[in-house]
Amino acid sequence: MPTDLARKATAEAVGTALLVAVVVGSGIFAERLSPEDTGLQLLENSLATAGGLLALILAFGAVSGAHFNPVVSLAVRFFGDLTTRELAAYIPAQIVGGCIGAIVANLMFDLDAVTLSTHARSSSGLWLSEIVATFGLVLVILSVVRSGKSAAAPFAVAGYIAAAYWFTSSTSFANPAVTIGRTLSDTFAGIKPSSAPAFIAAQLVGGVVAFMLVRFLYPHKEVAL
Repeated sequence: MPTDLARKATAEAVGTALLVAVVVGSGIFAERLSPEDTGLQLLENSLATAGGLLALILAFGAVSGAHFNPVVSLAVRFFGDLTTRELAAYIPAQIVGGCIGAIVANLMFDLDAVTLSTHARSSSGLWLSEIVATFGLVLVILSVVRSGKSAAAPFAVAGYIAAAYWFTSSTSFANPAVTIGRTLSDTFAGIKPSSAPAFIAAQLVGGVVAFMLVRFLYPHKEVAL
C-alpha cells in the first residue's frame, strides 16, 4: 500500500476506533453513573459523542477527510472525491477500527473484551429512524462541503449527531462501522448482532437518498470559503 494511502487508511481506522470507544465507553459510564435515569444516560452519551466526534474530525480531517463511516465514504466516492482504491482501503479500516474501539471500551471498564450484545433493536420505527438519521448526516456533510464551507463541517456534524441522538428513536447509529462495533458490547450502547443487518440496510438507504438530493441541490462544488 502506498504511503499516502496507508496514512489515510490508518487515520480512518484510528478515528473510527476512538469514535466507537467514545460511544460505547460513555454509554457504559452513563449507565453506571445514572442507573435509574435513562434520559440522563442518553444526555451523557450524546454530549460525549458529539464532543469526541468534533475533536476527531478536527484531528484527522486533513489526512483522510475524517469519514469514519462507510456510507459517507461511498457518497464521497460517488461524487468523485475519493478513488475506488481509497474506498477499498477506507471501509475495512473503518470496520476494523470500530470493532477495536468497542473492545477497548469494554476493557477500560473491566468487562470482557467481547460480549455480544443482547439489546434487540428491531422495529419499523427504528429502521425509519436509521434512514432519517443517516440521510440527515450525509446531507449535512455533503452540503456543507459542496457549498464551500468545509471548515464548518466538524461543528455541523457534531451538532447534528447530538440532535439526532434525541429526535430519532434509534438514537442515531447512522454508521455501519459503528453499528458493527456496537454488537461487541452488551451494554447501554450495544445492539444485538441479529438487529445489525437491518440497521445497516436502512443506513445505506438513507445515504443514497441524501446523495441524490445533494447532487440535485449542489451540482457543482463551490470553492472553500
